[in-house]
Amino acid sequence: MLLRRNFLAVVAGVALFGQTLVAHADLPDFTPLVENASPAVVNISTKQNAPVRGAAQMPDLEGIPPQFREFFERGIPRQPGRQREAQSLGSGFIISKDGYVLTNNHVVENADEIMVRLPDRSELQAELVGADPRSDVALLKIKADDELPIVKIGSSEKLKAGEWVVAIGSPFGFDHTVTAGVVSATGRTLPNESYVPFIQTDVAINPGNSGGPLFNLDGEVVGINSQIFTRSGGFMGLSFAIPIDVAMDVANQLREEGKVSRGWLGVVIQEVNKDLAESFGLDRPAGALVAQVLDGGPAAKGGLKVGDVILSLNGKPIDMSGDLPHQVGSMKPGDSAKLEVVREGSRRTLNVTIGALPDDDAQLVAGGGAGGSSASSNRLGVTVGELSDEQKKSLEVESGVVVRDVNNGPAALIGLRPGDVITHLSNEAIDSVKTFTRIAEKLPSNRSVSMRVLREGRASFITFKLPR
Repeated sequence: MLLRRNFLAVVAGVALFGQTLVAHADLPDFTPLVENASPAVVNISTKQNAPVRGAAQMPDLEGIPPQFREFFERGIPRQPGRQREAQSLGSGFIISKDGYVLTNNHVVENADEIMVRLPDRSELQAELVGADPRSDVALLKIKADDELPIVKIGSSEKLKAGEWVVAIGSPFGFDHTVTAGVVSATGRTLPNESYVPFIQTDVAINPGNSGGPLFNLDGEVVGINSQIFTRSGGFMGLSFAIPIDVAMDVANQLREEGKVSRGWLGVVIQEVNKDLAESFGLDRPAGALVAQVLDGGPAAKGGLKVGDVILSLNGKPIDMSGDLPHQVGSMKPGDSAKLEVVREGSRRTLNVTIGALPDDDAQLVAGGGAGGSSASSNRLGVTVGELSDEQKKSLEVESGVVVRDVNNGPAALIGLRPGDVITHLSNEAIDSVKTFTRIAEKLPSNRSVSMRVLREGRASFITFKLPR
């Protein structure tokens, strides 16, 4: 009996070991990829002349880690007239045999000198051909004899969540560090980054990886490692890369035109949540809700209106509001866009000619004060007043009412403040206090109701429910 148990234990152990070997055999071998791609991956260092504190006033910071020195230096008075060299490190990759190199804009921004170190440890001074802060892409040029190793450029359009990807870069200055992981998601929109549909991965990316390439298993570059989400300053499992399709389009424009042109619709949009979807008669939360149409912009000329929900552009669905600027930004000024929108519960198609994104895209109107007669709606708990002609002109609105006072009630719960301007309530335009009061009195109970509010020049829709 004991012999039989020992035999079964041995058999089970062999089976488990065999399963482990099979599992390991299924993992990809990145060795050929790294050997072929590494020669085209470079280290980038920059120098920038910066003011330095006086030596007599500078305490001994020897032994203090570099990441903490800035904290201690802040309280030290500056001595004018002296300079020091501030250095930064990043990564990049060669895309042409005659010496064009791609990296991040933030790696070389404000640099007085850019140096590119090749895998053979030779260093070449680089010229900044052009940079695009909106996409965080920069194009460099080094002198070469058309024999430089180059990466293979792939396509990010077909990239799917779950695919293996590999990053090569110089985290913390350690050249040609290889890390691997999978694509976590595509088409990510990050705060203040409206024009890049980022690739999210779980590849370990740290300071110094910025600007380095992200490869697929075919050894093709599918992205530029750009950002990480971190609370500690180091890798925490969330890394973001610029799709190579976006980066190469930017690089080609910088090389040929010296600047980047993007499509522009001229609207302020917001996400459609469950309550907004219900208030606008949508089956599910989807699309981009138009909260503001900029006067004289392409959307205004094409007939787009506040309260429209954009569901698709040229047949491509707009599932999340962030999909719209990604798609519009990839278009060229003058292109024709067919927009499918929901307006007042019914679908319609609008044809809009895409404009050029202005250099200063913060074209929002300024808010105004209060004036005119007032009235109160006890049901909402808000007192509103008429807009004067001067206020309408400064706000660039045709109608609306201004919030004078907020009492306890639904208005206070949704965060209304004195000075806010209400232009729409329950999908109806507000042209006077009388209209506002009439609509407010008839609002349904326990059903999502939308309200469009202008605050400090920015418009947004909010939703609320009135109790029975």
